[in-house]
Amino acid sequence: MAPDPPRFVVDRLNGRFPGSVLDVAEFRGEITVVVAKDALLDVTLFLRDDPETAFDMLTVVTGTHYLDRDYDYEVLYHLYSLPKNHRLRLKVRLREGDTVSSVTPVWPGANWPEREARASSGPSMRPVPAEGEDYLHGETMVVNMGPSHPSTHGVLRLVLTLDGEVVKAVQPHVGYLHRGMEKIAEGMTYNQFVPYTDRLDYLAPLSNNVGFILAVEKLLGITVPARAQVIRVMGCEIARISAHLLWLGTGALDLGAATVFFHTFRERETLYNIIEALTGTRMTTSYTRVGGLARDLPPGWTEQVRAFLGTFPAALDELDALLTRNTIWMKRTQGIGRISARDAIALGLTGPNLRGTGVAYDVRRTEPYSGYETYEFDVPVGATGDAYDRYLVRLEEMRQSVKILDQALRRLPDGPISVDDPKITLPKKERVLTSMEELIEQFMIVTEGIKGPVGEVYHAIEAPKGELGFYIKSEGDKSPYRLQIRSPSFINLQAIETMAVGGLLSDLIAVVASLDPVMGEVDR
Repeated sequence: MAPDPPRFVVDRLNGRFPGSVLDVAEFRGEITVVVAKDALLDVTLFLRDDPETAFDMLTVVTGTHYLDRDYDYEVLYHLYSLPKNHRLRLKVRLREGDTVSSVTPVWPGANWPEREARASSGPSMRPVPAEGEDYLHGETMVVNMGPSHPSTHGVLRLVLTLDGEVVKAVQPHVGYLHRGMEKIAEGMTYNQFVPYTDRLDYLAPLSNNVGFILAVEKLLGITVPARAQVIRVMGCEIARISAHLLWLGTGALDLGAATVFFHTFRERETLYNIIEALTGTRMTTSYTRVGGLARDLPPGWTEQVRAFLGTFPAALDELDALLTRNTIWMKRTQGIGRISARDAIALGLTGPNLRGTGVAYDVRRTEPYSGYETYEFDVPVGATGDAYDRYLVRLEEMRQSVKILDQALRRLPDGPISVDDPKITLPKKERVLTSMEELIEQFMIVTEGIKGPVGEVYHAIEAPKGELGFYIKSEGDKSPYRLQIRSPSFINLQAIETMAVGGLLSDLIAVVASLDPVMGEVDR
């Protein structure tokens, strides 16, 4: 269950900033407050610093362009409070040519999201954070790392300013894999967009599918049957283990521990067999549907998972023994890429990268979905926020995923896998072939899609990389008027400069690996 919306915030804003609150809306348990653009900076500072509101994290910035209203743009700021566990959506409305203050003085992590909003939708923020310059001066040298370097884990380009082997500045360049997914969604039905979510963090497509569909189901106000919820949980935890294994194998390979790579990929091969048996494919799963799942579990699938759970803990212990007390591994990761909890929160980091600093923020616990509140599991945290702590957190998270999978198998109920609603769920194939009514129902769902109510929602899940969120603005059509994807890799990459500057060039390899970015969800 999501926490109650912070309705008291509206009263506090009206009392502190009379006349600055222009509109308030509540939909599906989410509060949206429209504020005057000239008051934005003061309002956000108050919301961050007031102990009752304590909005210490900006999760995402959304820019939306309208053609038929008395304003041209909306800029949305999705806020979250770690101490209070509540969310708020701020909006400012702009006409063509208007500008609005950047909120980077309040939350430094707004830097990249504001740039993205400006580039994709047009609204201008002032002052726009400096782009930086590439130059040579004194003893320093500017070097390109990527976008084809194997240690950047995809098409990431880092422009480095070096003083000998010491990193003086890091300027990430992204966008090489941009495909316009959010714009594509505006012309598709909700189910048609599911295959595109496979291509976000393509190491965890089962998790991505669930995250998007949960946002759509929140918009529609529906809850899927218990069997579908348990199967979704199993898919998410299988995806978490698979993604963490690839991170561990490639990250160790980056630092010279080649043996670990082969061990992790042996285990991932078993997981891919399980995923293929479930979905028919190994990577682009497209398994979740609005209101349920594409198909039920195949015969023997639960036995496959049980067999994996029986052998994987020993394999994980073997990986632990290879690395955790390995002197070379410890020297390459301990004290490297350190970031404080305060800086991590200000930048909007989530997932293992935030938990490595000691902050126990996990969406499965703070805003549970799909029944996660009924599972027993621990949220591992680090202490110093370095690459070694991020390694330990992910290692323990795999053990906790095994624990969740075991519980899910034990409680898997019988029953339907989709809601019983002919306007949402496709009829069974045998009925389509023999009944005109079911044939028409299938035709309407496939061609016309599922129309959502007018409203806007944001829903997040705990993906392997962190908080994966989807903001949907619906105008009552079969497609979203605006879709914004809050990809954790995009936000987490902002921390590279904080983590790497002052360290050695060789340490930068460990920093990038420990952040575990996937460029498919960075660029979208």
